[in-house]
Amino acid sequence: MKTSATGGSRTRYLLDNSATEVPGRFAVLSAVFDPGTIRHLEECGVQRGWHCLEVGAGSGTIASWLADRVGPEGRVLATDIDPRHLESLNLPNLEVRRHDIATDRLPEAVFDLVHARLVLMHLPERETALARMISALKPGGWLVSEEYDSLSMPPDPVASPGEVLLPTQVALMKVLEDGGVDRRCGRRLFERLRAHGLVNLGSEARVFMWHRESPGAALVRATYELLRAAMIEANYVTPQQFEQDIARLDHPDFLMPSSILWSAWGRRP
Repeated sequence: MKTSATGGSRTRYLLDNSATEVPGRFAVLSAVFDPGTIRHLEECGVQRGWHCLEVGAGSGTIASWLADRVGPEGRVLATDIDPRHLESLNLPNLEVRRHDIATDRLPEAVFDLVHARLVLMHLPERETALARMISALKPGGWLVSEEYDSLSMPPDPVASPGEVLLPTQVALMKVLEDGGVDRRCGRRLFERLRAHGLVNLGSEARVFMWHRESPGAALVRATYELLRAAMIEANYVTPQQFEQDIARLDHPDFLMPSSILWSAWGRRP
């Protein structure tokens, strides 16, 4: 693995990679979402010799899968504003780069595939970032972008009595919105890719029902803990409400539909 830098990180990211909750959160995100992501990448035809870019690589599970898939003849560039969780990767065809997709340039027309998951929704400069990723594609190269829509399917006790909209969940959404997160980013992906002139377009949505024994409950807990201070300092939730909602995640009747993960893909003409 080679490590390099392209300037410093200037984007404010609420889910700080230095927090103690992050490794556990990354592990759950990978367990839940990697199988679907890999299926989409396989359908794009990723093969030996391809050059691939993984934007916002997180813990590197998808970057590692790509590196194995493209073989020694190919290469993978994994970028992140804080690549500390990529440092343990040791793959000869994988380069890790500290890079802010919102502000730092990418090489143009060099990648057969660009993939990003849960990146654009956090960026006020999401249109610039998307254009940068598309410009990095070779003609005929594939872009696969995956983002949340956390607006379209809130908990609904009418549908299922166990579903309760927790005060901490409401507080979390407010903190994310205050930080510039586009909570409907995933639903907009298909149209954004079409507006940028991509072809062979497709899109799919995935949603899960979280319950006490599901990986999703651990993901919700880690995200709450990560933004605990921000939610309480903003007076969006009290410490007592927060603790009650954390306890609620362990209740036998607890149910919560996940945010919808939209995957959209297309090729550069």
